[in-house]
Amino acid sequence: YTPVSGIWQTVWLEPVPQRYIAGLRTTPDIDRRTLRIEADVPDAGPNDRIEVTVMDGERTVATAVALPGVAAEAAMPADMKLWSPDSPFLYDLRVTLKSGKETVDEVKSYAAMRKFSTARDADGIVRLQLNNRDLFMFGPLDQGWWPDGLYTAPTDEALEYDVIKTKQWGFNMIRKHVKVEPARWYTHCDRHGIIVWQDMPSSTGGPQWQMEQYFDGAEWQRSPESEADFRKEWQEIMDYLYSNPCIGVWVPFNEAWGQFETAEIAQWTKTHDPTRLVNPASGGNHYPCGDMLDLHHYPDPEMYLYDAKRATVLGEYGGIGMAAEGHLWEPDRNWGYVQFKTPAEVTEAYLRYTGMLLDMIPRGFSAGVYTQTSDVEIEVNGLMTYDRKKIKIDETKVREINQAICRSLEHKDKTARKQ
Repeated sequence: YTPVSGIWQTVWLEPVPQRYIAGLRTTPDIDRRTLRIEADVPDAGPNDRIEVTVMDGERTVATAVALPGVAAEAAMPADMKLWSPDSPFLYDLRVTLKSGKETVDEVKSYAAMRKFSTARDADGIVRLQLNNRDLFMFGPLDQGWWPDGLYTAPTDEALEYDVIKTKQWGFNMIRKHVKVEPARWYTHCDRHGIIVWQDMPSSTGGPQWQMEQYFDGAEWQRSPESEADFRKEWQEIMDYLYSNPCIGVWVPFNEAWGQFETAEIAQWTKTHDPTRLVNPASGGNHYPCGDMLDLHHYPDPEMYLYDAKRATVLGEYGGIGMAAEGHLWEPDRNWGYVQFKTPAEVTEAYLRYTGMLLDMIPRGFSAGVYTQTSDVEIEVNGLMTYDRKKIKIDETKVREINQAICRSLEHKDKTARKQ
């Protein structure tokens, strides 16, 4: 792809008092019905305190008070509303820094009550869960590229558009592929109800790539400086996105690019954020660590490995190509795993491959990722063109099968809970 550099988020200046709320970190616990709010207050005074109000519209549902540097824990009501793709409810937050009776600073934010976990179903298959219920997570690989800005969307509406289309197509998840988006994109996912699998951007180099077996080679040795950079930047990404309800899975490695000390990195990721699932290596190299085994297979789905102790997922498949004349980055150089000429042909292939995935869910697949949301430069395997002006599928037919995939575990989960 075209190399990219520069400022990647909107820059703003904001006047603040000498003591102010620099940031928030929110942690929901639906089992205990609590919402923990940590406020970062540099140079807090001895008489300062943090007051938190949790709102459902205009109605206050919970409050909490704490000293700066100490988490405020709000007790949520018995009828608290849970966040999910079907009902992406967000509570409003008002967080106030007070000194005695004086209000020193106040910020507004939002939070959601939700839980990501894994559990065995009635057949003993390890499934991904949202809010203690089995959920098949299904969505597109989304690389976030734009022809007029490369890594930068032209407007906030454009940034939101891809999220809206993903939801309209019947998906419940997006795998954000080797890119970190501006904060607004994750807010759109929070609001629209899209679960996000967040990749770590990949470095060059790495060990040999073994897809179809557990890795038996020598792990790549990064330099001390490279390893320190990886750890620093991966931790910064996790901290940056920690309070976004949409983030469900951390993905530190993809297809062996830059992969090193896999088991240790997976454990370190889980220790740093135990509230999310960890996909240690999407597409290999595979190690028995983290919360899932992630297979890649193009163009059709295939389950060539299975893990009885973790969730088995299809981290990439599809890649159905169609070069749409008048919407190409390079008219004479285009690529897809398979190539078709019309939306009808693309739709037929999509339904065939995704139908195969639907048949594999009872055998053990617990999530799937289709490549990809939009064309990217010479890659023409998007569900829509690079300029977002042409949809390359029959949206009604695709939405119908996608919704069947996303709801495929609902009946089994209800049956298992009754038993």
